[in-house]
Formats: sequence, C-alpha cells, structure tokens
Amino acid sequence: MSKKIIIKPVTRIEGHGKVSIQLDEQGNAINSKFIVEEFRGFEKFCEGRMLWEMPLITSRICGICPVSHHLTAVKAIENVLNVQVPPQAELLRRLMHMAQFIHNHALHFFYLSMPDLLFSPDGDPKDRNFFGVMASAPELAQKAIRLRQIGQNIVHRVGGRSIHPVTAIPGGMSKPLTHEERFESSKEIDEALALVELALDTCKTLFEEHGELLTKLGSVDKNYLGLVKEGSLELYDGMLHLVNGNGVLVKQFAGEDYLDYIDEYSTNDTYSKFPYYKELNYDKGTYQVGPLARLNIVGQVNTPLANKELQNFKAFAEGYSVNQTMYYHYARMIELLYAVEHAKQLLDEDAIVSKDVRVSVNRAGGKGSGVIEAPRGTLMHHYQADDTGKIIKADIIVPTTHNNAAINESVNQAARTFIKGGEVAEGLLNRVEMAIRCYDPCLSCSTHQIGMMPLIINIRSADGELVSSIRRDG
Repeated sequence: MSKKIIIKPVTRIEGHGKVSIQLDEQGNAINSKFIVEEFRGFEKFCEGRMLWEMPLITSRICGICPVSHHLTAVKAIENVLNVQVPPQAELLRRLMHMAQFIHNHALHFFYLSMPDLLFSPDGDPKDRNFFGVMASAPELAQKAIRLRQIGQNIVHRVGGRSIHPVTAIPGGMSKPLTHEERFESSKEIDEALALVELALDTCKTLFEEHGELLTKLGSVDKNYLGLVKEGSLELYDGMLHLVNGNGVLVKQFAGEDYLDYIDEYSTNDTYSKFPYYKELNYDKGTYQVGPLARLNIVGQVNTPLANKELQNFKAFAEGYSVNQTMYYHYARMIELLYAVEHAKQLLDEDAIVSKDVRVSVNRAGGKGSGVIEAPRGTLMHHYQADDTGKIIKADIIVPTTHNNAAINESVNQAARTFIKGGEVAEGLLNRVEMAIRCYDPCLSCSTHQIGMMPLIINIRSADGELVSSIRRDG
C-alpha cells in the first residue's frame, strides 16, 4: 500500500519538480529521475515581437539572473545585425555582468546552500533555511546580505534597475556611467573583497567538516562546456570549449555557431530537454556547464587572488578534473572572488565613464546567436527575424537545461547511496535535494527549476507500484 509523507519547510530552489525512484525486489534504488513539471513556453511567445524587444522580454524569464538574459539577447541581436559595439560599452556590460555574479553566487551559497553545510541533513527541517543561518551565525548572515546588496547596487547603477535591467541596447548602452556612480561602486567593491574572502574561508572550513558527505553525494564524469579566452576563465565572450573528463579538447567553436554542434533530446516525462554534442550522439555527448565545468576547462584565471585559489581547487582533481558534485560550491566561491576582482579592474579603467557608449544600428532581418556565461552556466539565445526585424523563431538553451543529464545522474547516485532495503529515512529528501542544489538549478529558465519549490519523491517497487511518496508543498 502506498503512503504519503508531508515534509516541511519548502525546499530551497525555484520551480516545480519531482524525483521518481524505482526499487528492485530487495528494495534498493536502481533508477531515479528528476522530473520538471513546469511549462512556460517563453520561446513561443517571443515570436511576432521585434528584435529590439528581446533584451527586455527575455530578462523576464528569470528574476535571479535577468542580466544574463538581457546581455545574451542583445549579443544575439548584434550578431543578426553585424554590429560591433564601442569598447566602452563592453566595459559597462562586463561590469553589470560581474555585479550579477556577485549577488547571484552570494544568494546561492548563503541563502540556498549554506543550510546544507551548516546543519546536519538529518536535523530539524525548520532550521535548514536562511533563517536558521541567521539564528546560528548572525554576523555571517548579515555580511551575506550586504554582499548581495553590493552586487544589486552596481547592477542598478549600470543597468538602470536592480532587476530586469534596461540599458543594454543593440549597438551599445543607452546611458554611460557617471563619475559619482563609479566612485560609489569602487568603494563598495573594496568592501566586497573582504566579504568574499570571508565567504571563501567559510566554504573551505565547512567542506573540511563534511568530507564523508562530499564523497557520498558522488561525482559525475561527463564532458564540460564553457567559454574560454586564451586559456583563461571568460564569462562574457570567447570561444566555446567542449572538454572531456580527461582534459582533452573535444571541440572548439564560436558561440554564434552553437546550433551546428548542439542538439536537444526530449522525453515524455519532463518539460526540460537534454542537450548534447551532435558528433558524439546523446549517449556520449551530454555535458555539464557552470562553475565546476568552467574551472575544469581552464588553466588560469586572470585575477591574482582567484587564480591562486584555482590552483588549490585543482589539487582536488581525480585525475584531470574535479568531478565531485559538491565541489560546485567551492568553484562558485572562486568565481565570486574573480567577479569582485574583475569588477575592480573594470572600475579602474578611466574609459568606464566615457560617454561614447553607443553606435547607431539599422533595422534588418536575418539569423544570429548570442552566448554568455550566466552564473549557472552557458546561456544561448538564437533569433531568426524577417526583413522588418520581427521574430520568426527563437531558441533559448539555459544552463539548467544543459545540466539536465548531470542532475539526473546525481539524483540517481544519491538515491542508490541512501535508499537500501526499502527504508526511506526522513533525511533522504534533503540529501537528494543537496545533490540537486549543487547545480543551482532554475526551473523557470529551463522550461521555456529549486528556495521555493514543491518537491515530490515517488518510491516505486520493481513492478512499478507506488510504495511511498515523500512531498514538500510550496
């Protein structure tokens, strides 16, 4: 007989999904799936809109990473129109991008994942949230809030809004940065550097305390995909590198050509697709993106403190790559450090306050793509427009979709590790969620996915009968 267990509070991710776990006759988990039940269809209702509207419309896909969609959309449009923006405009775009990395990575680590590292997976669920962090480590929580605020403040100054920015337009930026805005941002970045160093030290200390859990949550040995520029970490531009787990470059290609190399596989039980590299087919061509993938692909980071930390990170490699899923958190902290350092580099450029931030563009049609590294991984936009600039077709592949195969493999590993003999402990749900949260998924983005999310885990017998259902309601 099936049974239903309600577990609260709500999990710390965004979207609607469930985990289905199949048991063998001995009650051991043998096959598990992460299923996204949410459908939005953003690509379809872009059709019929004008090219110039895309940076504003697509930023509404996500309230956490709107800068990424804003910038990727405008890069795709400029690829359609064959427009080169002034270098000063690119400086501003990069600064806004780094500011989003600051508030986004801080949000995920402190608000969504810190409870996994600070408290026992079997502890009281009412403590496993950011309010629990505030009660247990109030000074740390206060600094986390401030760090995120700094990132949001800079996005607001450069983008016109802290959420859903408006200033990146085809041909450049609609407004320059004032001297006062530069001064205020520079002061805050200096403050942010000390906060990030504290965050990184906290992350490493918590990792030392969770050595066994790092191993039990498993590792995923897949290809890695990300932007690279001259062998270094690159988040705004560069060439896409697909690298296997042994560090061998499988393919290098321009982001604008991604449709020639990347395809998507669909299943009937989830709205989120499974991208893969065409030449390797689906079985061998799936890959990971995001902080762990980006740091596994590159050999260096072009800021001193983050580069030093990257070398420490590489010491955890199993062979060539750092494959353990939990190390996404460590990689995310290194990128956070890089974002702060790079933002400081950008603000030190006198050209950051230049008024020459825009070139004129003419209405036209055609096809074009834009690619950027969002906080969660590689983000791709492709538009096809008629001669008036009206969108005929849109294709958007977001980081969580790229990671779909890897997330499913991590869920499978966690279930096989913790579900044995048909026994389902109270802490199971949180352990499976911990594996999912490593990827920082955004289900709203991926269903054109987990903060505030109803999650259901269905346990099924070998013959498919529902044995148990564990649920957290949103």
